[in-house]
Amino acid sequence: MRVFALCLPVLVSMLSATALAEDKFTPIFNGKDLDGWDGDPRLWSFKDGAIVGEATKDNMPKEDTFCVWRRGEVDDFVLRLQIKISGNGANSGVQYRSHEFEKWRVGGYQADWDLAGAYVGTLYEQPDPTRSARGQLARGGTKVVIDADGKKQVTKIGDLNDLIEENFDPDGWNEYEITAEGNHLTHKVKGKLFMECFDNDAAKRAMSGIVAVQVHGGRVMKVEFKDIRLKRLKRLKP
Repeated sequence: MRVFALCLPVLVSMLSATALAEDKFTPIFNGKDLDGWDGDPRLWSFKDGAIVGEATKDNMPKEDTFCVWRRGEVDDFVLRLQIKISGNGANSGVQYRSHEFEKWRVGGYQADWDLAGAYVGTLYEQPDPTRSARGQLARGGTKVVIDADGKKQVTKIGDLNDLIEENFDPDGWNEYEITAEGNHLTHKVKGKLFMECFDNDAAKRAMSGIVAVQVHGGRVMKVEFKDIRLKRLKRLKP
């Protein structure tokens, strides 16, 4: 009883901290079906509490394709979700502040993800044929400041190999956290900062847009998403 009495305040404190961490987050995926989400039904489905995107040898898109959240756009926010990926060469990602230029085809900021870990945490600008894209903006393990002319100042925030080894599970679920506040963007994996970017290129950056998740074109792969929660932040001036 004495041990329980000593541990109870610690337990209460831990539970309170967990509840505080999830304060003001709203689920944007109900965990029951694809209500509110829209993707090519040949590739996207609901299974075992997750949004599932799967490409096979007999059913493979030539181009990247997306399942789009149709309930609005985001500007300043924190997005948390669980992601799991499989398949040789599998690559996926989470689009945010993005735009749909054709049905189920999306361009803009992407929180990148792959099975090998080479691009986990990376900020990539997904291209579209209607406008120029900047490609890889900030690799995992780096802090990047993009100036008004598009030039980059890059510093390391950690060794990517170490970050991957300590925080990335290639066989299981991983929590991905994406934050956008004004021109300040961060990606975290299991609570660990992987990427930080200050995008000062006003002509090319995006301050609002849609959320979507990706099946990469041209490869056999499977990706799953669940526990998708969004917290909107008070809009900051860039």
